[in-house]
Amino acid sequence: MAENKKKTLKAGNMREEHVAGQKNTYKVDEAYEEEFNIRHLLLAGAYIKKYLKYMITAMIFSGIAGVTSLMAPKITQKVLDEAVPQKDYNYLYLLVGLLALVFVVSVVFSTIRSRTMVNVSQNIIYDIRKDLFAHLQKLPFQYYDDRPHGKILIRVVNYVNSVSDMLSNGLINVVLEIMNLVFIIGFMFATDVQLSIVVLCGVPVLAVFMFWIKNKQRKAWRAVSNKNSNLNAYLQENIVGARITQIFAREDENAEIFAGLSNDCKKTWMSAVSYSSLVWPGIDTISVLVRAAIFIFGLVVFGAGNKSLGTIIAISSYASRFWQPIMNLGNIFNGFINNMAYLERIFETMGEPVTVDDCEGATELPPIKGEVVFENVHFSYEPGKEILHDVSFTVKPGESIALVGPTGAGKSTIVNLVSRFYNVDSGRVLIDGQDISKVTLKSLRSQMGIMLQDSFIFSGTIEDNIRYGKLDATLDEIKKASKTVCADSFIENMQDGYQTEVKERGSLLSQGQKQLISFARTLLSDPAILVLDEATSSIDVQTERALQQGLNAMLKGRTSFIIAHRLSTIRNCDKIMYISDGGITECGTHDELMAKRGDYYHLYTAQKEDIA
Repeated sequence: MAENKKKTLKAGNMREEHVAGQKNTYKVDEAYEEEFNIRHLLLAGAYIKKYLKYMITAMIFSGIAGVTSLMAPKITQKVLDEAVPQKDYNYLYLLVGLLALVFVVSVVFSTIRSRTMVNVSQNIIYDIRKDLFAHLQKLPFQYYDDRPHGKILIRVVNYVNSVSDMLSNGLINVVLEIMNLVFIIGFMFATDVQLSIVVLCGVPVLAVFMFWIKNKQRKAWRAVSNKNSNLNAYLQENIVGARITQIFAREDENAEIFAGLSNDCKKTWMSAVSYSSLVWPGIDTISVLVRAAIFIFGLVVFGAGNKSLGTIIAISSYASRFWQPIMNLGNIFNGFINNMAYLERIFETMGEPVTVDDCEGATELPPIKGEVVFENVHFSYEPGKEILHDVSFTVKPGESIALVGPTGAGKSTIVNLVSRFYNVDSGRVLIDGQDISKVTLKSLRSQMGIMLQDSFIFSGTIEDNIRYGKLDATLDEIKKASKTVCADSFIENMQDGYQTEVKERGSLLSQGQKQLISFARTLLSDPAILVLDEATSSIDVQTERALQQGLNAMLKGRTSFIIAHRLSTIRNCDKIMYISDGGITECGTHDELMAKRGDYYHLYTAQKEDIA
């Protein structure tokens, strides 16, 4: 097996896997090196505040349970030093009954507290996930262009689950364990001051140990977060592209890359766990040494007979309880360090700017007539790489405009700007005289119909997919739209007709069938402006000819933009714009452009020769 060669490129934030002479490049999460940012906890505080009264109630219940249980060593001391030596059986029965009552009260209040916090934890998960998903819905196309979808998915599902307990039980337990520690110290000193000081001598040792392990844990768990994100992104990408993998016989190479990523996850996880696993044994070791010191000092150093057996046993019990909240705080700290990396990722996503949004004072766009105007529009996806340069044109209501030209010239960019999926760098896009940057996105996009080359089909029935753009549509309306675009015949021939369940991304349908369903969905929404971006590319010529009548019905009375590489399908458009070199180099009807014998003429004749 060829050895994997891995190289990390910090500047480009890219990782390259070279396997058997092949290179697979994918983006990884940016490594975090800055110190813990309190801002993340302040942002999380908004979710905690909503359930603060329930958390306080749980804290009170837990406090009652904790204080009650602390009475047990004191009762034990009374049993050993008073009731047993004096053979006072009535007193002994009373103390035993009181001890049983202490345990019952402690268990009951602890159970109520536990149930309350489970409810709070699940509500926090719901709130964060709901807000995170809502924010993702508003993020621009650029965000999804720049990130593997697997990395986004793991934040919404795994990371939110991981941090919920920290934001609920974790924070409340910190307060409770500190309170418990204070009460234990109080009971301990009330029992014996000298032996209590012996117990506290172990605290500086613990402080040094925890300080040493803190930074190592934080870095280790951040590395785990990064490696898991990389693995999830690669897995999701390969599940979606499974067919391409098999077509090119890349199974072995991809398995080798995945094995490398899995190995990275294993190594970082083992490294992180090795630090985390030191916390509990370290605290436990200090606890055992301190409890041993209690017996040595109580029986030897302070002199035999100076400390009663009941006192030594009580202090030993309190010492055990003293280290318990410290061990619990260590575990909470452990989880806190582990989950801070996830919290950073969640709020990093929530902090992503919504660059395409309603401006302040945005107005509703009234029913569209269909005039579209570009005024000196400049646009670039990346700074310094301008796609459109000073583009200006006017489209009258009801006109059909075909956009042609070489790949990457900016045809899809123009229609994306009409729909305001991106903001222009400078200039204006107007619809019916209104600057679309000053109107609400919902009022703009709800009046537009966009058909893409990659027709996305959701899981569910065919009827639900067609109804997606108009939720109040009746079945008769759905069937009428389907008949218009020649989709009705193949739908009716399916096992359950319009109620046929289609799987994720319409895996049971051919690409042509997906496009016909998308046509029906777009027609049903009755858009004022229609965009067809290579919308018939996967439909055979015979179906396309039958569909042409339906397309003519769709285009009638609507302003439409059509991007097509099959130039025969756009001959009857009112205008044809040839896009090249960042602008419109030619514009006119088919006959006018053919007469000019320019770029369009050469493109059209070359395509005819290829077909011939």
